[in-house]
Amino acid sequence: MDSAIVRTTYETALWMKGAGELAALIRTREVSAREVIDAHLARIDDVNPQVNAITTILADEAREAAAAVDRAVVSGATLGPLAGVPFTVKENVDVAGSATSWGVAAMSGQIASVDAPIVARLREAGAIPIGRTNLPDFALRWDTKSSRGGRTQNPWDSGRTAGGSSGGEAVALATGMTPLGVGNDLGGSLRVPSQMCGTAALKPTRGRVADAAVTQPVPTLAMQVTQTQGPMARRVADLRLALHVVSLPDVRDPRWVPAPLDGPGGDGIRVAVVRDPLGSGVDPHVRAGLDRAVDWLADAGYAIVEAEPPLVAEAVHAWVDALYADLAQVWSQMEPLVDPELSSFFSLCVSHGIFRPVDQARQMATWVAVHEIGAAWAAFLESHPLVVSPVCCERPWAIGDDLARTPEIVNAMRMVMPVNILGLPSCAVPVGCDEGLPQGVQVIGRHFREDLILDAAQAIEYRAPRLTPIEPRRGTA
Repeated sequence: MDSAIVRTTYETALWMKGAGELAALIRTREVSAREVIDAHLARIDDVNPQVNAITTILADEAREAAAAVDRAVVSGATLGPLAGVPFTVKENVDVAGSATSWGVAAMSGQIASVDAPIVARLREAGAIPIGRTNLPDFALRWDTKSSRGGRTQNPWDSGRTAGGSSGGEAVALATGMTPLGVGNDLGGSLRVPSQMCGTAALKPTRGRVADAAVTQPVPTLAMQVTQTQGPMARRVADLRLALHVVSLPDVRDPRWVPAPLDGPGGDGIRVAVVRDPLGSGVDPHVRAGLDRAVDWLADAGYAIVEAEPPLVAEAVHAWVDALYADLAQVWSQMEPLVDPELSSFFSLCVSHGIFRPVDQARQMATWVAVHEIGAAWAAFLESHPLVVSPVCCERPWAIGDDLARTPEIVNAMRMVMPVNILGLPSCAVPVGCDEGLPQGVQVIGRHFREDLILDAAQAIEYRAPRLTPIEPRRGTA
């Protein structure tokens, strides 16, 4: 057989593997870190022009880091758990020497001098940044189109949204350009694009993963309380591996909590299933995936209970009011910088009454309500340690639908927002494919019980078909 064909097949096998698999191959010297990096760079060259997920390729830096890993392997040095594994980073997370643009063209020259904590922890574990990924301007849309990077295409159907705001990461994972990603979640930004693209993500508990930046903007109150950095991958095992790496302390974040990564488990854990949150309707495509996941959990020995956590609507309103209270103070400075579609989305949220005037008294009342809602959820989760629900209650919508059907799209996120405002952990996991589109669910749990969430997600994944990586598909919604 022609040696070039053999080589191409070999490299293709590498880009199809997960982070843990690649780390093991490098550790045992079955492949070199340079081969792994080159395989993924070749995949980026082949695929990224079709989907526009990666905005900056860090090829030279990645090859230099891979050479250092290979030297360490040869010398017999102790390796980190992710030595030689490439990863990509959303463009609102600091990577030293690279732009933290937040998707905004006017901020393209904002170069970080040091890594964010999550990036630093991954580097310390031997992982290698290989690229930066696209997001909507200021990460403020459930669709990925930015003034800096343009539109990111959903690889399942180019006529449908890839989700947001970590859409570039989800697409890069789904198409095999990276085995591991770094994103963040203010209001579903890790979980929504994972559902839309057939990948997995973990939104950790608030305080689990340290966060800090040397770039602008300075995080607002709502961002500090609701946004969490987290890993994205194709497989749940890689989320677990990454969590153990990125949950280490960093002195730059006083909010970091030294909580254990594992706690008591047991058989027959009660799972509250929310098939139609607030009775507001769920797309049959989404409902079918949820029903399938619940059956798999029952098969795995979980005790299934039909129950909805308390005060879901109140939690949604609190999230909206908290976010808008901050945005209203700075939007006049932000709006001239952003993509016109984001400006339209913001205006539509105001005109439809989704964003309502929030004075100081109402802002204070919102945070008091968050405390009360959190206490009610904590009591519920004491007897129902896990909750399984839709992420977004709609399938990937046609591009532009969040502008044409703004109230419906916002309402479809009603099980996303409570997780953020309450600081809870949640894992998005794919459950199959129907009508050519991926399906996914989220597993929600108590504070700092990511272990239970990941166990349940693993049980679902074990029974689900493997969806990614895939070749990009052209299509119209």
